[in-house]
Amino acid sequence: MWNYNGGRKKPVNREVAMEELLQVIKSTKPDKFTPRIMEIKNDYVRVEYEGPILGFVDDVEFWFPPGKDSLVEYRSASRLGSFDFDFNRKRIKALRQELEKKGWASKDSF
Repeated sequence: MWNYNGGRKKPVNREVAMEELLQVIKSTKPDKFTPRIMEIKNDYVRVEYEGPILGFVDDVEFWFPPGKDSLVEYRSASRLGSFDFDFNRKRIKALRQELEKKGWASKDSF
C-alpha cells in the first residue's frame, strides 16, 4: 500500500495522484516489460505488462480506496505459473521508487 501524500509538504488530491501514477506507469519499464494501460476509472487502473522475450503477460492493478486517506493499494501477478523470477516484486519496487520522487511513500515496501 502506498500513500500519495506521505512524503509531501503540500498534499495533492486523488486526481493529481492518478495523473502521477499514470505518468510513472508509462515511463517505467522494469526488466523491459512493456506496460499497456487497459482500464482507467476514477479510483482504479489496470495495466498489462508484456515480457520482452516470450510475450508473457502480467497483470497489475491499482486501487484508490474511498475515504479521506491518501492511499493506493496494488496487486501485481503473473498469469502463468507460480514462479516469476521476481519480476512482479521488481516491477512494484521500480514503480515505488519513481513515485517516491514525486512525494509518495510506502506503507509497506519491497
